[in-house]
Amino acid sequence: MAKVLLINGSPNKEGCTYTALSEVAKSLNACGVESEIYWIGQKAIQGCIDCSKCKERGGLCVFEDGVNELLRRAGEFDGVVVGSPVYYAGPNGQLCAFLDRLFYASCGRWSGKIGAAVVSCRRGGASASFDRLNKYFTISNMPVAPSQYWNQVHGYTPDDVRKDEEGLQTMRTLGQNIAWLIEHTKGKALPTYEPRVCTDFIR
Repeated sequence: MAKVLLINGSPNKEGCTYTALSEVAKSLNACGVESEIYWIGQKAIQGCIDCSKCKERGGLCVFEDGVNELLRRAGEFDGVVVGSPVYYAGPNGQLCAFLDRLFYASCGRWSGKIGAAVVSCRRGGASASFDRLNKYFTISNMPVAPSQYWNQVHGYTPDDVRKDEEGLQTMRTLGQNIAWLIEHTKGKALPTYEPRVCTDFIR
């Protein structure tokens, strides 16, 4: 059975972000796709220090925490949904530190898996946060799942989010689209890419 990882990047384990991700998970499950919500927790998360040791360690970071746990388990998942609250028109900094390492150290583990971002805000900053999170997928050869609107919910509390009928419908449509994309891509080989060219802008 296909399986999707949903990363809850909020310091609140069952807050607004969790409420949005849960709606995606229900939709996935209704489409026959298994889901797992992974909470990054409330402890400080080390940012990337550009040591490049992950290249020597088989794609594992020097800092042993949830990042390496998910890197070791990457093969279990056919898709990744990242959820974040909006702080100062951006994703949670703790989550960004987590994702910087998760994707930089991955050695292509996420390539070909379906990606999607979900953001939760009280009022503004959702589209800027959504754009930031999507960049992790588009640099990692991950098809990005669409929905009927940008993947955002609004509310100050989980009960508020449950009243956001359009936001919750957007989450359900996202789940359906992720399931559809997995069904049509699972088991298919990625394209054969050219050797990667990496240049500085001064050359």
